[in-house]
Amino acid sequence: MKLPKPQLKIRRVKAFTLTEVLVVLVIIGILIFLALPTFMPLITKTKSTEAKTQLAYLQTLEESYFFEHSRYTQDMTEIGFIQRKLVTDDKTGTANYRIEIIKADNTGFVARATSVTDFNGDGKFNVWEINQDKAIKEVTPD
Repeated sequence: MKLPKPQLKIRRVKAFTLTEVLVVLVIIGILIFLALPTFMPLITKTKSTEAKTQLAYLQTLEESYFFEHSRYTQDMTEIGFIQRKLVTDDKTGTANYRIEIIKADNTGFVARATSVTDFNGDGKFNVWEINQDKAIKEVTPD
């Protein structure tokens, strides 16, 4: 006795075609490209928070050093400040700003944070400074 062959039913599943998906991706890409210039100042402002935070920390360390030695120092290792790896150094770097003490004596100090990348691509690098009075200012806006 012969068994009947099973009949396969082919069902069509509703789905998007590759062309439809690509068109949607292209439209999303164009929208992002148009919106990006609007968000660049916000990105720069957010990254500058790192500079202000690091400079405030450095000012606190300098103040503590001053209370012990009656002078400020230009040696960041002497006060215990360790510069994090810069994003331009290698893939593990996280710091966007290079921190340095540019002037220090018995009466005061000035520390500077200079960005190592141009956040908005205009050719200028963001620079912030702080002094012994906690006066922080943006020297060069990006």
